[in-house]
Amino acid sequence: MTMAQKKPAAPGGRKKMSWRRFRRYIPIYLLMLPGLIYLFVNNYMPLPGLVVAFKQYNARKGIYKSDWTGFENFKYLFATDDAWVITRNTICYNLVFIVVNTVLAIVVAIILSEIWGRAKKFYQSAILLPFLISSVIVGYLVFAFLSVENGYINNAILPLFGKEGVSWYSEPKYWPFILVFVSAWKSVGYNCIIYLATLLGFDRAYYESAQIDGATKLKQIRYLTIPMLKPTIIMLTLMSVGRIFYSDFGLFYQVPMNQGALYSTTQTIDTYVYRGLLQLGNISMSAAAGVYQSVVGFILILSANLIVRKIDRDSALW
Repeated sequence: MTMAQKKPAAPGGRKKMSWRRFRRYIPIYLLMLPGLIYLFVNNYMPLPGLVVAFKQYNARKGIYKSDWTGFENFKYLFATDDAWVITRNTICYNLVFIVVNTVLAIVVAIILSEIWGRAKKFYQSAILLPFLISSVIVGYLVFAFLSVENGYINNAILPLFGKEGVSWYSEPKYWPFILVFVSAWKSVGYNCIIYLATLLGFDRAYYESAQIDGATKLKQIRYLTIPMLKPTIIMLTLMSVGRIFYSDFGLFYQVPMNQGALYSTTQTIDTYVYRGLLQLGNISMSAAAGVYQSVVGFILILSANLIVRKIDRDSALW
């Protein structure tokens, strides 16, 4: 009997096949369920509350009965002389974080991929540990190094070079380097695990063939590892670009100990809105900042993905 002569499957047979296929994937659906519930509760349920950004919120009237103000709340971000400073700091710091943390994470992942045995597990745990530490604790760890009177650097490092102690918490010029260093120390371990998992999935036959042809380790990294890591690098970079108008609140608020002398280099949109909320108590302005950051982030990630798609369609997210 030819294919043209075969009778189409009965509707009942299709339903049975669909049910069997669904039943086969039930364990996977159950594993997805907690993540989907969290995503729905944390990301989708609050969406109706975005209307607060366009109203003068009054707790007595509630969200939907509060007075409508349009875009008045958005002027708060741009009405002061600090608008340029906080926008510059937020964008520039995030750009530096993306570049530095990505490069370091790839380097560390490549190094770990060459280590075997118990040492590899130990190094993985040691590198990931800073990511799990609270920002408050990180702030006090940094203070233990930078304290003017009892700090390790002022009392143990600088005297070795014959230099006097530095008042770190009143000198803004040092903090771009300090914040980049702390961000790398805290974040590289998590990104490194993602790159390492991708590296371990590569077919080792490519490396064995390259080794037989006389390729050194550096050439293997350049011509094999980096090109095969490209989709992962692009995906993580696009996700970071989407949050380029957000900042790590703990890093910019807790680590500098909220010192006013450092605002010129540590003030970002998030910390600015938080301090304004503490002083003014205006919830609507805070909501407007969140909407502004989300919309700009959405536009940026669409634009970045479009550029990647023009250059290499296979590496784009969609």
